[in-house]
Parts: sequence; C-alpha cells; structure tokens
Amino acid sequence: MEFTVLTPNDQVTETQKKEVADFLFEHLDQFGDEHEAIMKCIRFALDDKEKFGGFIVYTREGGHISGAVVVNKTGMEGYIPENILVYIAVDKQFRGKGLGKALMQKTFDLAEGSIKLHVEPENPARFLYEKLGFTSKYLEMRLNR
Repeated sequence: MEFTVLTPNDQVTETQKKEVADFLFEHLDQFGDEHEAIMKCIRFALDDKEKFGGFIVYTREGGHISGAVVVNKTGMEGYIPENILVYIAVDKQFRGKGLGKALMQKTFDLAEGSIKLHVEPENPARFLYEKLGFTSKYLEMRLNR
C-alpha cells in the first residue's frame, strides 16, 4: 500500500486540499462536518506560518482517494496530547479490508507525541480505535457560543 503524506513543508495546491476535503465530506457519513469546516482543518494542518501545522495521509486506488487522515498539532506538549486526529475516512468499498488500520498505523509512525481523537459512541470505528490502544479518559463537554 502506498501512502501520500502532505505536510506544511510541501507545496500543496488548493485543488489538492479540495480533493481531500471532498473525499472526507463524502465518506465521513453522518459523523462528518460541513465542507468548509473540513477545509479549515486541512488548511490548519498544512500551515506552518501562524499555527502549529500537522499532516495529511491518504491512499489511492484506481486514481481516486480510498482513505484519508487529517491530523492537527495542538501545540500543547506536556499536558494535552500533541496531536489530534481530526478526520479519518475510508471509502465504503474498501471498509473492512484493513485500510483504516493501515492509515492509523502510518499516522502513529508520523505523529510526534501522543494522539487524541473524538469519536461518537455509536461510530463503529470506535472499536478499531480501542483495539489500537486508544482509551476513553474523559467525557467531552462543550459550550458553543
């Protein structure tokens, strides 16, 4: 399996960013966000000027993206995990074949420091995350203003 990795050091075009965002928007299903929110996350991951950056990993099958991960660095080393895995999705036709696990393993190899993610309790991917060693330490609470 061949991975493409994008970092803030790469010259990534808006077309490339949009391709990843389009894929995530389509394949995150009911667990996804609005397209513009996904684009903001991708821009954050690839920005090393004003923010902390991050990286994107994806695979292709037949010329199309088959799976993708977006990780943002938190800049909070030592007290909050250094990385947050914001998005991961696998094309429906490749689910259950180990692609999600392979993407996670590649993410582990690339991330410097610990990783956190948010997952809804009813998301079936939760079981993969638990098998890979993620634990649930906190209940997330938000105040949206």
